[in-house]
Amino acid sequence: MKKNILKKLKNKIIVSCQPNEGGPQDKTSIIVSMAKAAILGGCEGVRIEGEKNIRAIKKNISVPIIGIIKNDLANYKVRITPLLKDVEKIINSGADIVAYDATNRKRPVPTNEIVSKIKNANRLAMADCANLNDAINAVDEGADIIGTTLSGYTGIPVKDTYKPDINLIREFKKLDCFVMAEGRYNSPILAKKAILAGADAVTIGSAITRIDNITKWFVENVK
Repeated sequence: MKKNILKKLKNKIIVSCQPNEGGPQDKTSIIVSMAKAAILGGCEGVRIEGEKNIRAIKKNISVPIIGIIKNDLANYKVRITPLLKDVEKIINSGADIVAYDATNRKRPVPTNEIVSKIKNANRLAMADCANLNDAINAVDEGADIIGTTLSGYTGIPVKDTYKPDINLIREFKKLDCFVMAEGRYNSPILAKKAILAGADAVTIGSAITRIDNITKWFVENVK
């Protein structure tokens, strides 16, 4: 299973179909339409948030699904799949890959327990990292995919229009693990640069699925 899924994702685009929470696109039916449209465009995987949305996507598409659950917890800044019950919900919903916050921050459950639960269910574990140390630890714990997802988002806030951390991809590539470029890859040129830098695949989010974000980029540049 692991080799087949990673082979399907190799040198491919994954689309994160996550609208802004509470926005007009934040409806399961719209998220399913986003995924279908992205697949028509040639993507080979989708990243989906929420148990209900993952279930609906699973019924409608056949490409690999990266599942997450976002949890706003008191006293913790980690938000992406922070609890074991989140992992269980994602697995039961049918996701092929479970992504989790792999940063070295205060958390309710150790990352090694998160990874163990994912692997025991015969799913792939994707570590959403902020830096090289996160990735090294994730590989040691058995993660199948290391992503640059949280690079730039755990300190001073960054904008979707800022440049992604291409150098981090080069560092990740040295760890002999499947590398997912993710975070501010908002143009085809940047996606290509990620692959050339050694990424095995690239996840694109806001630049494809968040109409409100994209419109704001244009508006800000013509003021």
